[in-house]
Amino acid sequence: MNIKFIRWSLCAAFLTSISYAQEIDALKVNQLNEVVVSDTKFEQKREKSGKIIDVISTKDLEARKGQSVAQVLNQVAGLEVNGSNSSAGKNLEYYIRGGRSRQVLIIIDGNPVNDATSIASTYDLRLLPVEQIEKIEILKGSSSVLYGSGAATGVISITTKKAKKDKLSGNAYFNIGTQNTVEKTNLNGQEFNQGFGVNGNNGKLSFNTTLNSTEVDGFSQATGDNFERDYFSRINLNQQLGYKYSEKLKLDAFINYDKLISENDLGAFQDSDVDKYDAEQVRVGFRPNYKYNKGEAYLNVAFANLERNYDSYSSWAMTTDETYYKSRTINADLVNKLDLFKGFHLITGVQSQFMDMFQTGAWGEVDNKTTKFNVVDPYFTAVYNNDFGLNVNAGARLNIHSEYGSNLVYNVNPSFYLEKYKLRLLSSFSTAYITPTLYQLYSQYGNLELKPEENATAEVGFEKSFLNNKIVLNAVGFYRVEENKMNFISLSAAPWGQYQNVENKINAKGIETNVTYSPIEKIKVTANYTFTEVENEDKLLQLIPKHKFNAGVDVVITNRLNWSAQYQYTNQKIDLFYNSAISATQKIDLDSYQIVNSNISYKLNNYTSFFVGVTNLLDVEFVEKIGYSTRGRNFKLGVNLQF
Repeated sequence: MNIKFIRWSLCAAFLTSISYAQEIDALKVNQLNEVVVSDTKFEQKREKSGKIIDVISTKDLEARKGQSVAQVLNQVAGLEVNGSNSSAGKNLEYYIRGGRSRQVLIIIDGNPVNDATSIASTYDLRLLPVEQIEKIEILKGSSSVLYGSGAATGVISITTKKAKKDKLSGNAYFNIGTQNTVEKTNLNGQEFNQGFGVNGNNGKLSFNTTLNSTEVDGFSQATGDNFERDYFSRINLNQQLGYKYSEKLKLDAFINYDKLISENDLGAFQDSDVDKYDAEQVRVGFRPNYKYNKGEAYLNVAFANLERNYDSYSSWAMTTDETYYKSRTINADLVNKLDLFKGFHLITGVQSQFMDMFQTGAWGEVDNKTTKFNVVDPYFTAVYNNDFGLNVNAGARLNIHSEYGSNLVYNVNPSFYLEKYKLRLLSSFSTAYITPTLYQLYSQYGNLELKPEENATAEVGFEKSFLNNKIVLNAVGFYRVEENKMNFISLSAAPWGQYQNVENKINAKGIETNVTYSPIEKIKVTANYTFTEVENEDKLLQLIPKHKFNAGVDVVITNRLNWSAQYQYTNQKIDLFYNSAISATQKIDLDSYQIVNSNISYKLNNYTSFFVGVTNLLDVEFVEKIGYSTRGRNFKLGVNLQF
């Protein structure tokens, strides 16, 4: 037991009881005045949106200091992030509305991000430190009309921090935390996060430079006795530049570098001292934006180069297999918003994407000279708002793929806002698609005859304010149909397997509801509930709870002292486990569980603030995925400096 760490913990806890916390603005009770971007690609008031868009603001992130991006997202209605409470290096899986990670599109500063070297092409959110994030919007439902491939069940749109206005400033932070499971507990510091940022703006030129790093001497990914601890580290550098030529024209650019190293285990219940994973990514991009009399236009361009190395032990050959992956991705999205007349604007655009992939090593050779494709998608969305409260969002996109041809998707999203009753009525029908990945098309198991997966989602809902907007309640019911799912099918001859479209349909239905209550401006209570049910030929809903409930409270104790707590109930889930002893896959029922997190922060002066956070306060034992460890009670202490 580390005596210095215990003394620091007691000292920090004592200071929180006698010092002031960071001063924050009064809580915003009227959420309908919030500005959102996700459902139009341009800013608009939330009351004119035809969707329930979950927003994680800067204040929400402050109230959850010490939690990862995955842990914060896992508290959103309708969103399950498996692995968020596992070891730091455990891969993450995202589930929205009964869909898989492949059906969730992640966007950073307007640019879709992915890992074109992976089978599912899913972006790894472990690469992104929460300290670089300003705001997150979660748009659920089929959204391919605006965002293209992958936006089948939801879009997670992340906005990173930008330069502040008219000042030169900076910040630095350091925090230290524990790495405990329920079985193994100590108060030694085994997680270290640190970073700094400098930003400035003289009215014309702006810049923001941030550097973040993380080192974790974590617990074993796999569950078992006397398994070794698995190390995780990450470093991130983000440089943003902006130039405002005039009130009408501005240019933003960025360069981002991420590096991740993780020690892995062989799999469920299997330890390893040789398995290792590292990833290195460089992203660069720019965005010119031009405003004219009746509209606005911008061009989002981004390039990403991702390289991965994976060392894995082969128990069959008793050797270490080494595999190297590399991919390049280019995205260009030209978007124009034209105000044709009062209350009606037309959004038109064309998006072009290019991806290639290279692979060499034990798992086969893939040459990027032939393993590539490009996509060109013209699209439009018409938005109408009138003074009586009617809002209509409707559009279509033509997906033109270099391999399988073309595919048309569309959406219709009418809504009505009754200002007198503070009531918003919502409905929508939308379709989406998912392109086959490079691996599914060109690997030794690939199939150039693959068709895109197709999704269609219908939803209805409402949002209502009560007691002069002190209570805001919303609820959405949805029904989703999935066709042409791409599965790996075993074959009786070489290559012994192939990716194919399966004929059966998958139907998903559910309810998502949120309530916010602010009895006074310094207290905010939130709660959400999600019901999800999926039907397919096996009647299985793997790793997705049928019922899930979250609640939270944020309290401004004084003008400077803040306290928050979050509660989460996750219903039992189904997992699949390959039992080598009987050479068969078994269905495993994972028990339901409850978790409580808490955080308290204060500001010592205008330049220094502290926080103390605890996750899994009750030290509950639970399983996220069979055969893998989960986090017990863990503490984190941090200091933030402003200059």
